[in-house]
Amino acid sequence: MQSMSSAPASTHRPAPARGGLTSNTLSGMAKRKALMGYLFLLPTILGILIFTAGPVLASFGLSFYSWNVFKPPQFLGIDNYARLFTDQRVLTGFYNTGRFVLMYVSLQIVLALALALALQGRMPKGLRYFFRSAYFLPLLMSGVAVSISLAYMFHREFGVINYYLGLVGLPRVSWLNSASVVMYTIVLTAVWHNVGFTFIIFVGGLSNISPEILDAADVDGAHGWARLWNVILPMLSPTLLFAFVVNAITGLQVFEEPYVMTRGGPGDASRTAVMVMYEAAFKNLEIGYGSAITVILFLLIMAVTAFQFWFSKRWVFYQ
Repeated sequence: MQSMSSAPASTHRPAPARGGLTSNTLSGMAKRKALMGYLFLLPTILGILIFTAGPVLASFGLSFYSWNVFKPPQFLGIDNYARLFTDQRVLTGFYNTGRFVLMYVSLQIVLALALALALQGRMPKGLRYFFRSAYFLPLLMSGVAVSISLAYMFHREFGVINYYLGLVGLPRVSWLNSASVVMYTIVLTAVWHNVGFTFIIFVGGLSNISPEILDAADVDGAHGWARLWNVILPMLSPTLLFAFVVNAITGLQVFEEPYVMTRGGPGDASRTAVMVMYEAAFKNLEIGYGSAITVILFLLIMAVTAFQFWFSKRWVFYQ
């Protein structure tokens, strides 16, 4: 019997992808989608490079020079940095900025969280929307306009705040002319202007807390402060971290309120680090010295932000 010849080995070909598309076609489509994504990101990336990274690098370079715009820059090495650490006005500006940040961030977080918690209570939906819009509305106003308006309200002689204090028998307060009071006035102005942003963040964070968890806390007898401290705040901790970081960065760059309301006075009581940098670079035309102050402020912002993220490992809980 003639033996059967062995069948030829079959050639294995990759099965076509779903819809008749080969792997090469899918790879090409993925590359085109990635390219399209990068093209959409390109304006943002260029904006960061041109308007953020570029000025930062330029400031760092100029901080080693003496330059007044009209004459060629002269290399000084680290003389600008040595000078700013012995300049009493610069040290006062950073000290005032630190005081402002501590008060501003604390009051901003507490007030915004209290408003957000109050809004989460039993309230008609229309009234809830009204309060959300009302609290957020000041944020849409210009910082200069807010500062001018509140400067008139805090005026010692004809300000509306001192007028109502007089009606209840309290003495007038030199809100903008007293070295011991002016920083509190600046903080109140900045908080009133920006609290809507933090408030909206907390409203979003509270809405993400599962109602089942809150119901379980009620069943276990957690009410009032116990519920807030042991349930709501731990669940809200990532949102709190974001609010702390953003408000600290904003506070370290404070400029509009003290510049418009007091020009840094009385004396240097409300002069901030950014104001000192502005006066050095744009009033005195000491571009190199102003750049050195900017670099120190930038490093301070980075250090504070890094510390907040490092410390958050102890109190931030992610679901």
